[in-house]
Amino acid sequence: MARVSPLLMHLILFVILFSVSHAKGNSSSEAVTLLRIQRLLNLPAVFSRSYKYSNFCNIEPSLSFTIICYEGKITQLHIIGEKNAPLLPKNFSMNLFVTTLVRLPSLKVLTLVSLGLWGPLPGKISKLSALEILNVTSNFLYGVIPQELSSLSNLQTIVLDDNMFSGPLQDWMSSFPLLAVFSAKKNLLNASLPNTLSGLESLRVLGLSHNHLFGEVPDLSGLTNLQVLELDDNAFGPQFPKLGKKLVTLVLSKNKFRSGIPAEVSSYYQLERLDISCNMFVGPFPPTLLSLPSITYLNVSQNKLTGMLFENLSCNAELQSVDLSSNLLAGSLPTCLLSDSKDNVVLYARNCLSVGNQSQHPLPYCRNEALAVGIIPERSKQKRASKSILALGIVGGIFGGVVLVSLIFVAHRRMNTNKVMKKSPTRSITENASSGYTSKLLSDARYISQTMKLGALGLPSYRTFSLDELEEATNNFDTSTFMGEGSHGQMYRGQLKDGSFVAIRCLKLKTTHSTQNFMHHIEHILKLRHRHLVSALGHCYECYLDDSSVSRIFLVFEYVPNGTLRSWISEGHPRRSLTWTQRILAAIGIANGIQFLQTGIIPGLYSNNLKITDVLLDQNLVAKISSYNLPLLEETIEQVGQGVSSGASTSSHGRARMKHGATDVHDFGVIVLEMIKGRPVKSRTQVGVLKDQLQVVIAADDAARRSMVDPRVKQTCLAQSLMTMMEICFRCLHNEPADRPSFDDILWNLQYAAQVQDAWQQGECPSSDGSPISPSQPPRLTF
Repeated sequence: MARVSPLLMHLILFVILFSVSHAKGNSSSEAVTLLRIQRLLNLPAVFSRSYKYSNFCNIEPSLSFTIICYEGKITQLHIIGEKNAPLLPKNFSMNLFVTTLVRLPSLKVLTLVSLGLWGPLPGKISKLSALEILNVTSNFLYGVIPQELSSLSNLQTIVLDDNMFSGPLQDWMSSFPLLAVFSAKKNLLNASLPNTLSGLESLRVLGLSHNHLFGEVPDLSGLTNLQVLELDDNAFGPQFPKLGKKLVTLVLSKNKFRSGIPAEVSSYYQLERLDISCNMFVGPFPPTLLSLPSITYLNVSQNKLTGMLFENLSCNAELQSVDLSSNLLAGSLPTCLLSDSKDNVVLYARNCLSVGNQSQHPLPYCRNEALAVGIIPERSKQKRASKSILALGIVGGIFGGVVLVSLIFVAHRRMNTNKVMKKSPTRSITENASSGYTSKLLSDARYISQTMKLGALGLPSYRTFSLDELEEATNNFDTSTFMGEGSHGQMYRGQLKDGSFVAIRCLKLKTTHSTQNFMHHIEHILKLRHRHLVSALGHCYECYLDDSSVSRIFLVFEYVPNGTLRSWISEGHPRRSLTWTQRILAAIGIANGIQFLQTGIIPGLYSNNLKITDVLLDQNLVAKISSYNLPLLEETIEQVGQGVSSGASTSSHGRARMKHGATDVHDFGVIVLEMIKGRPVKSRTQVGVLKDQLQVVIAADDAARRSMVDPRVKQTCLAQSLMTMMEICFRCLHNEPADRPSFDDILWNLQYAAQVQDAWQQGECPSSDGSPISPSQPPRLTF
């Protein structure tokens, strides 16, 4: 046997010792990193049993903290906090936290849930090059999703739910060859989806619910592995998306879809859950959806689906929940849905079905409504097509004659501009800026002073838009830009040439009037520019060419994309909630906006029927009132041209203004009530009950008052601030209008509540005896 030289023996021994020392050094480094993470997150001690650096991988796993190692290196780190965890302190740095995390280079799975993390997600997280799963659900991360993530070629799962990420999903999303799960539900994403999503061939789950995304859904039919698609509560539409046939869950509810249901949906044989409710789907309801071999949940409610149902239709035996309500269905309810099982839910009200135990419309209602949404029987379509061809021929002949006549009369028309042409059978659209408002209006001192104030709002001056501008901004009023319809016309989203977004309200007139009839309305509207209003930017008339009479009016407003105040308080976003201070500031903003409507313009706007869903939040969480009592919207067409109140008051007018102003105060109180409770307040009865509860807890102790407060903020609001807000709310809800406070008094007290809260948060109170420092201006209301 050959002998090993002493030199070689020493070399082998050195290598062994160095390897052991190096491994111990790596373990020591990762243990130090864990201790730093523990301190940054204010967590209980990780090494609760005094583990040595060499055996931290043996820490007992728990529901809140788990470490998994491989060959002495940390490969998985799971940290899960308590539900609704508050923000980490002001001195927390997301950048420093991620800088610490990347010292675990072998990390493959990272779970950071409900920890109160806040700030932008730094791009340096891409230094975790081995990362396969990233889950940062239920935190307060904001800003755009960092592009640097695209360099993580091993990434298979990204879960960003319940944060405040904004902006678009970028084209670099296609850079994840192995990505199987992407979920960013309950965020503030606000753009259309990139077509590059169709290149994620490994994608199995795509969740984008509860955002502000809009436009057409890209063609996803090539994603042959896609099983779960959740796009609800956005503004997608109008066409039903093109999808693969392996879907198990498809949720499209609360969007802007306005097409029919394509036939291929009936071949989604693996589909278990289908929800397309709260859209405007039209056309026949496919009864084969009831018998899909895997279907267990089906919801098509609140659409415009038509068709006849029959008793002998078949259903999947596993179908447990069906909602057909609020459509235009007729016939008989299928016998297979009439199960005696208590576990099964079948809803079908507000159709035209021949059943008696859930309220139905009479049969003509569904026929008329179907025609109203453009669903025409085949024979009628053929007749209409024939009439259209005939009409085109007639119009073509008349048009040639009109051109000839126009040439003859053009000279005479130029000499006498006041003479009105004879009615022309063809209709054209024109926009004449001079007819919008006269030089008198432009020289009006109040108008000019009002316009000069706009610079402080960061808004352009009020102006007349051309119809071409609005058509280009909305892609010729494409259905994908449609935002909704109410008694005050249709709303569209548009993007102007300068890149700014606008909201466009279209008002169709029943009878024609000249532009001069609307002068007083335009004078009123152009004054509605305020920090806490969704401000008017301009208008456009659609006119008949022959006599310049107005057929439609378009009102252009600023676009506020950050959702309603309710969505930040009590609906849909349990983690995306306003702090107590932010709620006070929102209340101050709303009160300022209402006060401006009542007293900042002449005549003032009263009885605005304000609801919490009428208050929007901009990118800085500034509250803006989006719906108020514009005379142009409220007056009937018969009243147009009769003028509005000049504001010169008699005693009866003064009393009327006081009464209607008190109505606005009551509506404001209901909004504040929901901000305190953190739950929707939806009925007068509920308001009355909660008002009585307020009266009881105001007279009780602090613990009783906090029992009525939203759990997410009740530990962070100062007792004196809470007491003031409750007293304001109670007084606003008083049954007698004369006993409700003025907005001057409301604002005085809201400022007081904000001041003491801010002083407490800045460490200026409480004082040594525990009582808060008194602000410079005490409350004005006597309760």
